[in-house]
Amino acid sequence: MACDHAGYELKEILKVYLQELGYTVKDFGTNSPESMDYPDTAHPLANALEANEVDFGVAMCGSGNGIQMTLNKHQGVRAALCWDVELASLAKQHNNANILVLPARFIPTEKAKEIVDAYLAAEFEGGRHQRRVEKIAVK
Repeated sequence: MACDHAGYELKEILKVYLQELGYTVKDFGTNSPESMDYPDTAHPLANALEANEVDFGVAMCGSGNGIQMTLNKHQGVRAALCWDVELASLAKQHNNANILVLPARFIPTEKAKEIVDAYLAAEFEGGRHQRRVEKIAVK
């Protein structure tokens, strides 16, 4: 998990939620609501994903845009900004998203949990989507 100050409170709630679901959570910060720069937590999460140290990620900042843009600079990352359940399912099913990004200031906590549930429950469909995913990374 990774966030900036705007996503700190939601990250802490979702961290506990994921642990209750049986997941081991690696927290890349931030660790307080003090103002900070989202790339400082996004890059370590992306590096860990690319190194196969984590299976997937959940990240958030105020709008979700900044942290998503940063994460997607990494060739092995497919970070999807999702603000509803259907987007989260489709991000995994069609794009094999490996980081779920949430807009912390724009969704309530219960909705965030539903989005996380949908992302976790979805499976990549492969097929025609695999061909498209293979074309995402810049070679």
